[in-house]
Amino acid sequence: MNDIKIIDAVERYIRGEMNPEERLQFEQLRKTNTEIDQLVVEHTLFLQQMNRFGQRKSFKSALNDIHVDLAEQGKIDSMKLTGKAKVVYLWKRYKRVAAIAATIAGVTALSVSAIVNAFSPKGNNEQLTQLSRDVQDIKKTQTVQGTEVKKLKNSMNTSAIPFKAGGSGFLIDGKGYLVTNAHIIRNSRNIVVINGKGEQYNATIVKIFLEKDIAILKIEDETFKPLASLPYGIRKSSTDVAEPIYTLGYPRNEIVYSEGYLSAKTGFNGDTLSCQLGIAVNRGNSGGPVFNHDGEVIGIISTKEMEAEGVAFAIQSRFIYSAVEELKKDTIYQSVKIPTKSSVKGLDAKQQFKKIEDYVFMVKAD
Repeated sequence: MNDIKIIDAVERYIRGEMNPEERLQFEQLRKTNTEIDQLVVEHTLFLQQMNRFGQRKSFKSALNDIHVDLAEQGKIDSMKLTGKAKVVYLWKRYKRVAAIAATIAGVTALSVSAIVNAFSPKGNNEQLTQLSRDVQDIKKTQTVQGTEVKKLKNSMNTSAIPFKAGGSGFLIDGKGYLVTNAHIIRNSRNIVVINGKGEQYNATIVKIFLEKDIAILKIEDETFKPLASLPYGIRKSSTDVAEPIYTLGYPRNEIVYSEGYLSAKTGFNGDTLSCQLGIAVNRGNSGGPVFNHDGEVIGIISTKEMEAEGVAFAIQSRFIYSAVEELKKDTIYQSVKIPTKSSVKGLDAKQQFKKIEDYVFMVKAD
């Protein structure tokens, strides 16, 4: 499919001109092709901006027609006014209309800004807040048990680092590959991850995907023992609205469990990168996994709405797959394998938590 045909298909999809069969096929294409999905988002924004531009042009034209009509009726004589006098006259005469126009322009600008920020997870948005937490001058607070020289050496090497940012992360491959949010570790030089047992490991950044707010880390530590398998699977498709979900993370120096539900399949202002959750989360939950009742990861906690209680957003888990596929273009990472099946399916929440908690980590970065 060439570029012209792709754009034509995107426009017909946005305008609702596809028949049900075409729409279903196109939505399947969006799920499997992140470039097409992003094109839909960007083109939707472009069309909205063009519509608003047309509306502003029409509004200006209408104001001009009113002005001409009033002049023809002899109610104003603006032609005799020039320079500053004309500006002052028109302002005094039509300041109410100008105020309305300014209000409309302001609302338009705010709407466009909100849409742009929603479609760009790395951008700042006054209505959303990222959920990393400050770890100012906090040194290693968990003591690694045992007398092994390697562990003691590792502790000595990391305890003096003044970590500043903190969040959560979880394993996506038993060989030590973790996923977290890009906004937690971006520009960091030193990273450690700590599990619920207090075992601390050095980690390195493998790859950062700023546009997805996803980062892949690798535990590079002699004391870490690779795991044969993970107890959870990572879901490729979205889950159902109203389905119960829970998240694990580190808003403080111990793992915290929170329950909620999926409230929308899209994120803030319809952002297709994320999904909306009805759940209580706090700073430090960023990068933590969101599970459905089958023990499958459906997302990565990223942001929450500032003015609404219990409204959070998570990067959809399908983007973990696209990130790993991008990573695998480098032959060094060909062996990375994402778990697709959950071994905790059918267990109650308490049992699932016990089997999963050791695979979720606190992330600290300087």
